[in-house]
Order: sequence, then structure tokens, then C-alpha cells
Amino acid sequence: MDGGGGGVIQKTRSALIVTGRVVNEAVSFIIFSILDLLDFILCFVYKVADFFFEAEWKPCYCSSAKEAITSSGKILVSEKGESKIVCLSSSKIHLEEISDTLYARPSLVSEVSIVTVNELKRLKLERAMMRSCEKFKRGQVGSTFTINSTIVEMLQGKIGGQHSHPVPRWSDCDCKLCTSWSSSCKETLFVEADGTRADKAREDVLFIHGFISSSKFWTETLFPNFSSNAKSNYRLFAVDLLGFGRSPKPTDSLYTLREHVDMIERTVLEQYKVKSFHIVAHSLGCILALALAVKHPGSVKSLTLLAPPYFPVPKGEKATQYVLRRVAPRRVWPPIAFGASMACWYEHISRTICLLICKNHRLWESITKLVTRNSLLTETLNLNLILVIIMIFSPSFYRIRTFLLEGFFCHTHNAAWHTLHNIICGTAGKLDAYLDAVRDQLKCDVTVFHGKDDEVLPVECSYNVKSKIPRARVKVVENKDHITIVVGRQKAFARELEEIWRRSSG
Repeated sequence: MDGGGGGVIQKTRSALIVTGRVVNEAVSFIIFSILDLLDFILCFVYKVADFFFEAEWKPCYCSSAKEAITSSGKILVSEKGESKIVCLSSSKIHLEEISDTLYARPSLVSEVSIVTVNELKRLKLERAMMRSCEKFKRGQVGSTFTINSTIVEMLQGKIGGQHSHPVPRWSDCDCKLCTSWSSSCKETLFVEADGTRADKAREDVLFIHGFISSSKFWTETLFPNFSSNAKSNYRLFAVDLLGFGRSPKPTDSLYTLREHVDMIERTVLEQYKVKSFHIVAHSLGCILALALAVKHPGSVKSLTLLAPPYFPVPKGEKATQYVLRRVAPRRVWPPIAFGASMACWYEHISRTICLLICKNHRLWESITKLVTRNSLLTETLNLNLILVIIMIFSPSFYRIRTFLLEGFFCHTHNAAWHTLHNIICGTAGKLDAYLDAVRDQLKCDVTVFHGKDDEVLPVECSYNVKSKIPRARVKVVENKDHITIVVGRQKAFARELEEIWRRSSG
């Protein structure tokens, strides 16, 4: 009897699971079909608004695949089926990769019109075959690229360095915190430094935050908790990444991997004459950490990666599109999947969210302080509601502190949108090579931390890193998620980091 009852319960549970999946699929199809249409409508709304406020039609990525890119002398080209950007300057032509997920995100609207779009594209390509980029720089480029004539027409007059977007744009925040960088002549990131003087430092430590965050993720948690011994031996550097916090937020940047890495090098490695250093990185920052480590193999003493976003791509899959589907599966449940999908798939809906939240962050911060009785450290604010509103990569149902609000609010849509696609999705095909290089060419210590309850990036991501770098140590922390892997256990984590640095310098 007991065995029969157990079988019925098991069958009932299985039936409920299947039913839940079917309902989730059906509701998701309806909701995201509506959102596809809404984003399509908002495209026209923003074109009109941009023209009204800035007296110029602005391109976007929901135009045809080859027509939407930038401003200020950057042209989209294709080479062997891959999308790249040619940046024209007075001295050279620079080629850098962008993610095709910026403009190739299948939706109900795009599927319905795909036949028409393909036919228009065929006719346009027949008329619009251009000569190679050697036309711009004779003899300096060995490869030949096909350039879409619409883009050349769209960018005519800008290649010579005419006006770029105003700083800030009408839909961005114009407060002193968000625009302080524009008054400085230095094109460097904002950096918080702590620890000993350069002449006394044994080694340096670089901290890189994750997506929609800031240096305060480290400076308000770990920096106060490092021992006096650590601060007397190390210089600690925490940067605000390009486009976030108090760092520059250029409106004509594509926020590519090269741009992010170059800015970190210029701001920290060159300015502070860093020679030997450790790296501590969180989430999206782990990708930048790996790129830096591979570029400076003889200088990196240890790599500490927290919740690295590494998804091995199956053979035959397009790497960028595969990672996009893994990170943002277009599902309404769980809520984190819905939030991530809103952030990744909808250029204009996410811009609307940024307009409402980031442009008015001072209001939201005031409301938060009022609700929490002006407490400096918020202990009662549930981030799940904010998650649904601002669609950022953060787990649901946890408590945050008010110092994290700066990271969540102080960015532009342009920075978040391009960083998300060009770093998370655009590097999907590079991470295997980076990890192989760390395994084979670097001798540094590699330690990976992951919260057991992380809803943003599954624990399997860290084990995937372990499979590529067998010497890596993986520590899964119970009852911690994507943020509380640091926030809330900063004292313990500070001791763990000090031990890693001591061991690596052994």
C-alpha cells in the first residue's frame, strides 16, 4: 500500500511539473510576443524623441542587421560572416569585434517580417557593394571588408570628427555624480586606492566589479576588513568600469572588450606603475580579469573569480546566441529569468527602464532613505521589486545595503546595453582560449567562489572553469547568492583573500 501511495505521489508530482512547464511556456510566449511588439513601437517613439531633443535621427539595433551602429566615425563591416567595427582615426584604422546579439535577436515581429527583410537586404546588397576600407586608408589594411552603403551614408560628415552625442544625452542623468568625469581632461576610470605606499608595496591587487555595479561593491565591504598587515604589504585598487559609477560614460563608445581592458590598463597598470598584481573579479568582471591575465601572463600572481559567467558552447552552436539564450531564456518564471530577458532582448524597453530609474536615481535614493528611516545601511529593502523594474542581473529575495544603489543606478543605457552584449555574449567564443591560456601559460593561483543559491549564474559555471583549469580551487558557499557571496560575509572573505595572496606570493 505504501509503495502504491508513493507511486501515485510521484506521478502527481511529475504531472504538476510538466503542467507548470507547459503553462510557463504558453504564458511566456504571450508575454514576450506583446513585449516584441511594444519594443517595436518604442523604436519609433525614441526616434521621434531623439530628433526632438537632439535635432538628429539616431540609429538603433532594430534596424536591418547592417544599418544600426554608432556615431562618430565607426562603421559596421562584415568579414567572413563575422561582424566587426572599423574605427577611423587620424592615424590608423582599428578593427574590433562586436556581438551579433546586438542586432540579431529573433522575435515574433522579426520572424513575421523575415521574408520581407531578406528580400530587401538582397536588393540592397546588389546595389550597395562597396570597395574595401583601403579607400579610407590606402595600403594600411591587408584584409578586404564589405561595407553597407546605408551605413556610409548615415555616417557621412561624421568621419571627419563632427558633433557626437551631447554629454549627457537627454535620456541620461545629468547630476554631478554621473557627469563629474566630463569636466576632467583625463580619459581614465574612477579608481579607489587603499593600502600602503608604492615604495613599500610588495604587490598590488586589482578589484573588478560585475555588471551594473561599481567600485563600492569592494570598497564598502572588503577594504575596511583587510588586516593592517595586508594594507601594509599591498596596494588595493578598485575601479568603476567604463560607463558605470563615476567613470566616463562616452555616448559614442561601443563598450567592447578592448575598450574596457584598455581603460583598466591606462588607469591602473600604467598610471600607478603596477608590475606584479593579483586580480579579484566578480561576475562579468571575471571575463575582463581573464583577458587581462592572458595579456599580462608574467605579472598576474593570482586570479580570484567570483561567479564567473562561463557556459561551454556545444559544437555546431553559435556561441553568442547560445550564451544569450542561457543567460536570458525568454521565460516569465523564475523572476530572474524574466528580468534578464528584459535586459538582454529589448533595446528600447530597457532604455525606458533606464530612463525611469537611472535618470531619476536621486529620487529613488531619497525614497529608499525615507522608507528605511534614513539608515545608512539598508537592512529591509527587498531587491526583487527593483529587479523587475530595472532588469538587472541580480538574484531575487535578498537584502542589500544602500551603498550598492550607486552601482545599480549610476550608468547609462548605452553603457549597460553594449557592455552586456559585447562582454557577456560577445566573448562567448573567446573564453575557452582564455581559460586554456591560463591553464597552459600562466602559473598563477586560480580560486573560484560561487554562492550555492546563486540564481543569476548557476554553480555549474564555476565547475566548468574547473574542468578547463584543473588546478583551480572551487569553493561553493552555502546559503549565499550572487551578491551575498561578498556582501554579508566580507570579514570571512577578506581573510580568505589574504590567505590566497600569501600563498601565491609564497
